[in-house]
Amino acid sequence: MTGPARPSGAPPAKDQAPARSGRRPRLRAVLTIAVAVCAAAVALVAGIQLVRSAATGPPAKHGPAAGSGAANSASEGSAKVRPKEAALPPLSPAQLAGQRVIYSYTGLTPPADLLRWIRAGKVAGVIFFGGNISSQSQLAGVATELNRANASPRNPLRRYPLLLMTDQEGGLVQRLPGAPAVSEKQIGEAAYPAAAAKAAGRGAGRNLTGAGLNVNLAPVLDVYRTPGNFDDQYGRSYSMSPHQVSRLGADFIRAQQGTGVAATAKHFPGLGAADASQNTDEGPVTLDVPLGTLRGTDEYPYKAAIRAGVKLVMVSWAVYPALDPQMPAGLSPAVVGGELRQRLGFTGVTITDALEAGALQAYGTTGHRATLAARAGMDLILCAVQQPGQGGQARTALARAYQQGTLDQAAFRASVQRVLALRAGLRR
Repeated sequence: MTGPARPSGAPPAKDQAPARSGRRPRLRAVLTIAVAVCAAAVALVAGIQLVRSAATGPPAKHGPAAGSGAANSASEGSAKVRPKEAALPPLSPAQLAGQRVIYSYTGLTPPADLLRWIRAGKVAGVIFFGGNISSQSQLAGVATELNRANASPRNPLRRYPLLLMTDQEGGLVQRLPGAPAVSEKQIGEAAYPAAAAKAAGRGAGRNLTGAGLNVNLAPVLDVYRTPGNFDDQYGRSYSMSPHQVSRLGADFIRAQQGTGVAATAKHFPGLGAADASQNTDEGPVTLDVPLGTLRGTDEYPYKAAIRAGVKLVMVSWAVYPALDPQMPAGLSPAVVGGELRQRLGFTGVTITDALEAGALQAYGTTGHRATLAARAGMDLILCAVQQPGQGGQARTALARAYQQGTLDQAAFRASVQRVLALRAGLRR
């Protein structure tokens, strides 16, 4: 350090040299003591903190890994990270996209491409039709084969069971032989409808469980308007009363999910107003139902289904001008995000109706339809043409849109997290 200015009249510097030399040892001693005291104080504080840490348990974990949905949320100023926003494992865009696609195939044996994609972590699940099934035991063997592929060490999501699903509504619409034999209309007309609905739900769940499946695309919650219309001609509606449909649908859902099989409420916001010729599988359908009727009648059963804990909701391909004058419901953010998510408060998984439906003939390729559905808020894209390549096209388009930012990446990952949360709660 530089010493203080020498006072006027003081002796030359060389005459003061002996005096400075005598002070330096004392100064070094003082500094040494000060450093030692500071070090002791730091050690004491660190020791106290260590004791406190040991007393209160292990230190809190650091934030989620960079790139995860939770990390992105935190970086944008979110003060809290909810459990459903837990970090995803490292996934490629193709793997992320694959977790939003349900595939299908022809025949009794899963094709090699589908098995390869499952092993690579690019498949959320598979839907089965009558042509895929010869018996319950045969389908159980297929489920075992698919689950074995899903358990591949190359699959980063191998701990999550595949979604293995079918349409087992009862009556004329069922893929597996056996329960439930009765249709929804027959349940509604039974002497004891509630007991019949519960028995049908349990029967469907046990039947699917025996075949190795874990998701049923049932029940239909449409409130039909006139005898012989779209729903009634196949016995696919419990009643013309929204209250009756609500009660029986909720009874079916609770009973089936008690067996470990997830239920799906179909076809939001409702196809009960469709006449016999209005089938979204075959062509565009517009249901010009007043908003009050739509909410008070058609949407009414979904409130009870959500309270009953339904795991999935399938959204219709019909156009509802009261909600969105242009887009089919499953392509409409106003319907998916507005009515279903915000107004009714559904937080589970949304699933499209068949992507190849005639109602979407004006919406281009498989990839374009898949991208529009994902942008609207649909979590799972149902590719039901019974060719694995259709699911591959949807996956490729979704991955590209994710990479290019055409689809919001945070919302994309949130959809994947909802799907994985569903899969985590299901049995293999």
